[in-house]
Amino acid sequence: MKVGMNLLWVLLSLLAALALAHVVGVVNPNEKVNGLWLVVAATCIYVLAYRFYGRWLARQVVGLNNQHVTPAVRLNDGVNFHPTNKVVLFGHHFAAIAGAGPLLGPVLAAQFGFVPGFLWLVIGAVLAGAVQDFIILVASMRRNGRSLPEIAHDELGSVTGTATAVAVLFIVVVALAGLGFAVVNALYHNAWGTFTIAMTIPIGLLMGFYLQKFRPGAVAEVSLLGVVLLIAAVLYGRVVAQSSYAWLFEFDKPALIWLLAGYGFLASVLPGWMLLVPRGYLSTFMKLGVVFLLGFGVILMAPTIEMPRVTQFANGGGPIIPGTLFPFLFITIACGAISGFHSLVSSGTTPKMIEQESQAVVGYAAMLLESFVGVMALIAASVLIPGDYLAINTTLSGDALAAMGFPPLRIAELSQLVEVDVAGRPGGAVSLAVGMASIFSALPGMAGLMAYWYQFALVFEALFILTTIDTGTRVARYLIQEMAGRVYVPFRRMNWMPGVMLSSGVVVGAWAYLIGTGSISTIWPMFGAANQLLGTLALCIGTTVLIKMWKSLYLWVTALPMLFVGIITLTGSYEMFWMFLKKAGTLAAGQAFALYLDAVLVALVAMLGLIVLSDSLRQWYGYVVLKKPFTSSEVVVMAGGGSAGRMQTAIHCADDEKSFKLPHGTGCC
Repeated sequence: MKVGMNLLWVLLSLLAALALAHVVGVVNPNEKVNGLWLVVAATCIYVLAYRFYGRWLARQVVGLNNQHVTPAVRLNDGVNFHPTNKVVLFGHHFAAIAGAGPLLGPVLAAQFGFVPGFLWLVIGAVLAGAVQDFIILVASMRRNGRSLPEIAHDELGSVTGTATAVAVLFIVVVALAGLGFAVVNALYHNAWGTFTIAMTIPIGLLMGFYLQKFRPGAVAEVSLLGVVLLIAAVLYGRVVAQSSYAWLFEFDKPALIWLLAGYGFLASVLPGWMLLVPRGYLSTFMKLGVVFLLGFGVILMAPTIEMPRVTQFANGGGPIIPGTLFPFLFITIACGAISGFHSLVSSGTTPKMIEQESQAVVGYAAMLLESFVGVMALIAASVLIPGDYLAINTTLSGDALAAMGFPPLRIAELSQLVEVDVAGRPGGAVSLAVGMASIFSALPGMAGLMAYWYQFALVFEALFILTTIDTGTRVARYLIQEMAGRVYVPFRRMNWMPGVMLSSGVVVGAWAYLIGTGSISTIWPMFGAANQLLGTLALCIGTTVLIKMWKSLYLWVTALPMLFVGIITLTGSYEMFWMFLKKAGTLAAGQAFALYLDAVLVALVAMLGLIVLSDSLRQWYGYVVLKKPFTSSEVVVMAGGGSAGRMQTAIHCADDEKSFKLPHGTGCC
């Protein structure tokens, strides 16, 4: 049996190598690659990474142990802390992390060619993104579900903790504004999409009460119920859009902003089991269904990748992203490879829901699945003729694009097929929907349904985004309560309703204001840079956590990706700062103000990142080189009535020979 499994892994590795050789052009370099090779290469690498690297991290690096009683069990309050079925847990975590980033970022990055984006999505997810999500999830789980800034404060001190908290809060608000802006643009005057999205709220509430109050543990039943109702909502949405009462769901942008803010507030203040978890679980069905359907379409139809492997824009001067491939590719793909936002989920709702420590592997697995979503988005964009892709994502004329060597060939035909003028709609969402609709409509029996699939794809994207908005709002609420709790203690009680209401209102008001006054062209670049910088800070905190677990032998696991992501992000922030200032200098005072403000905010976040990194390096030197004693907030409660204790004390007593030694008589308090 063991020999057979080893042979299987060897064959899978060989298949991954063959597929990757086709993708990068080692095999048939002068021919266009089939999209099927991208799916095969990515899938094989993910399976191998989860089986070997992910399992090694769980067993050797952090030592997951089901004898440890998790906070969800010890602190169960039925609201924020509650043990959750592992399937539902995975669905919630994936739905919470998989927002618009893995959809829009790879689409926009296709400007540089499909190979750089593909390699960063796959390699970055395996070695950086999934590692970050998993390590932070374990760190929070073993600290009673504390947030990333709280962990930074406890393990690295008040300076780093405060800098991290401010950076995180800024990043979350900007991220939610950018994602909310995309939702508003997708749904305004769109009765079909608005109706379908609106119906997910009562369906989610029904699922929550069904599982919590009526049929506890009946996951299969509630899953079937949710899927049936969701499909019905999607299908009936077209009927609503063609009916005389369609006007009830045709809102303008200001009205949608108010409705979106109301939903974010509601999702933040209600118990997690009532709306947040079941709605996230519900949207996961559609997310996974569409992603796997897209994968099936790619496998069945084997579409040709029309985008070159690497374009001339890798050296800069691109019509979508003006910067060079390094570092702007890694900023543009803000999710899918690594996302600092994920660390907020890993230290937010998910660690408060884990029933057994072994379930923490959802942190690694869910990131790999999100990376696969990014690969699918990249394929969907890259099957378009490059000129058509650029015509959708820029406002340049056909002649201007032709002068660059990328003439639009089918843009008028595509607009006719989807029954919408798709030219000049930058942002990535429309080109992704057109690409997905092109693949779906090519499936057997789907001819003539491209307009339907286009609308379906837009709803699919909106569901991704909304799930991040509701989870992100809740996470930001936690952050504000924790920071306010240092001034007024009752705020620290997560169920204290005045604090819950006030904190939620502040968060929702901030991102709703940015949606109403900003634009995607200013919000998305800041989000990309800030998001990756947060990833750097999360890996920095993860490195500290490993040091205090006596795991100095494995510090490279977090330190190497931290250095890479930190360098590219700080470089990108520097270039973006001067780009904003240069462009602002060419505009009138009123128009320039927003760009000057953006430049200041980018500089502020970069400075906060440098503070955290420099302070962390100083402390690491003390712990690892000078062997200074330290304390840790890590708590372990053993099953069977054991009392809480520090993991560090147990390891120190065991005197692990593979780790560095502290001077005798020192260690945690």
